[in-house]
Amino acid sequence: MKEPHSTLSSHRHPSYFYVEGLKYGANGPYSFDCVANECLGIRGVTGVGKTLLLRVLADLDRHEGKIFLNGKECSAYPAPYWRRQVALVPAESHWWYATVGSHISAGEKEVEIGGLLEPLGFDVDVLDWDVKRLSSGEKQRLAVVRALVHTPAVLLLDETGSGLDHQSCLLLEELINSYQCEHQAAVLWVSHDDEQLERVAERTMSLERSRLKITPNPSQIERKS
Repeated sequence: MKEPHSTLSSHRHPSYFYVEGLKYGANGPYSFDCVANECLGIRGVTGVGKTLLLRVLADLDRHEGKIFLNGKECSAYPAPYWRRQVALVPAESHWWYATVGSHISAGEKEVEIGGLLEPLGFDVDVLDWDVKRLSSGEKQRLAVVRALVHTPAVLLLDETGSGLDHQSCLLLEELINSYQCEHQAAVLWVSHDDEQLERVAERTMSLERSRLKITPNPSQIERKS
């Protein structure tokens, strides 16, 4: 049975991202959206399928139902393009090459990359670092940079900031919010930290196996009004 239409916004805008009748494994069907310049927080008990949901939205796992970006269904986009435009930052990022810079598109200008690195406390020479020297927190921050250099329309964040100290987490949240506003991006953020979701999300989606509930965040509404 399809979720009530009330979970879907009436807006149609660049970076408008929505799903209809989405099912994967024992989960769903779900219908919901995330509009441009919005952060939709996602919470749920351990094992309910939050990470799987993000993987499905990135078209990495099998699913039923439809996923749309800017009015076009996922299947209408080449897979590599979709995964750059709907970019997943996993809880534990994977690094295949020896240096940090090898994971970031060579076509990007250093000044643009610097604008993402510096707010997180890195100089551009981090691109020359050996990946083996990175701490888990540094990997988490740099994984966000790696996704943002492709200017995605939708950013899927899985427990981003969970392994950082409070100040580093706030800096990362600020960078993501700045990107969201500047590029009118849609952000879907899975977090077990209710205080973090209170800071970053305009709405919060509580996920269960066969249903979901979306509630507004009054503090965010007041801040943006």
